Amino acid sequence: MPSAVPRTRVVDKIKAHLELLDPVTWISVFPCLAGGVMASGAMQPSVHDYLLLFALFLLYGPLGTGFSQSVNDYYDLELDRVNEPTRPIPSGRLTEKEAVWNWSIVLVVAVVLSSFLGLHIGGERGVVFVGSLIAGLFVGYIYSAPPLKLKKNILFSAPAVGFSYGFITYLSANALFSEIRPEVIWLAVLNFFMAIALIIMNDFKSKEGDAKGGMKSLTVMIGSKNTFLVAFVIIDFVFGLFAWLSWNWGFTVLFYCVLAGLALNVFIQIPLYRDPKSGIAFVQHAVDDGFGNAIGKSEVQEHNAFLRFQVVNNILFLTNQMFAAALIGIKYM
Repeated sequence: MPSAVPRTRVVDKIKAHLELLDPVTWISVFPCLAGGVMASGAMQPSVHDYLLLFALFLLYGPLGTGFSQSVNDYYDLELDRVNEPTRPIPSGRLTEKEAVWNWSIVLVVAVVLSSFLGLHIGGERGVVFVGSLIAGLFVGYIYSAPPLKLKKNILFSAPAVGFSYGFITYLSANALFSEIRPEVIWLAVLNFFMAIALIIMNDFKSKEGDAKGGMKSLTVMIGSKNTFLVAFVIIDFVFGLFAWLSWNWGFTVLFYCVLAGLALNVFIQIPLYRDPKSGIAFVQHAVDDGFGNAIGKSEVQEHNAFLRFQVVNNILFLTNQMFAAALIGIKYM
């Protein structure tokens, strides 16, 4: 029986280290990775390519995204004492030293794995692949770490997230299997701006802590209603550009699908703008039961409203994005 206590402590430490890497956030990069691979049109149904695909998802999910989340928790300890006191460090389940070991080890593994894959690919594709990953890790670090701490400035925080989550993921996934397709660069740009809009609204959850800590998020500066308006303008611009690109690429069916997605998005944006706290409450069931474990839940009313909107928006955008990636991939097969 005495050995059960140390064993329990070890298991608790492992769980805390895993929680520090925030597994829920890993899935945010997976659609872009899948889209980049599909749009390359070059992945083969072989063991070799499936292993490359697994390594890609490991690199940008648990390692890349996990690194940025771990660093963020470490440098945001004081804010998390207010916003999320149950996180591993403020709750005392991990010490600050253990947190440093967490993201340091993940960083080394990510760099080593990306370098190996880059050498395996070779040429310009290898340079693009490794360069993208290193750039993402660097931005992920300075996003949270002083003295730059990009997240403290709205002009840099959202673009940093868009670059790391929506842009380089597409390029890396494409480069892993083929030369960079011109259409993929455009899809990466669309995801860059979509990520900016979503991260702007995601700041609703930490409005109170940001205000106390001097963090100049858009929500703190202009309020919830205007933040929704700015985000909606960006999102509608993304859908409009997506539709124009689809038409120019000759993807007529996709063009009409994207326009339909834009119309539906505007339809649900109007009541949400009018009532930032309770708008589109009919989607709440999907948040609570259907997607709650994937996108999280919130006690902050504006953030909860954002989660409701995110369910609809992501389905519309990601469905059309995968459709586009498939069409692009077929074009190059």
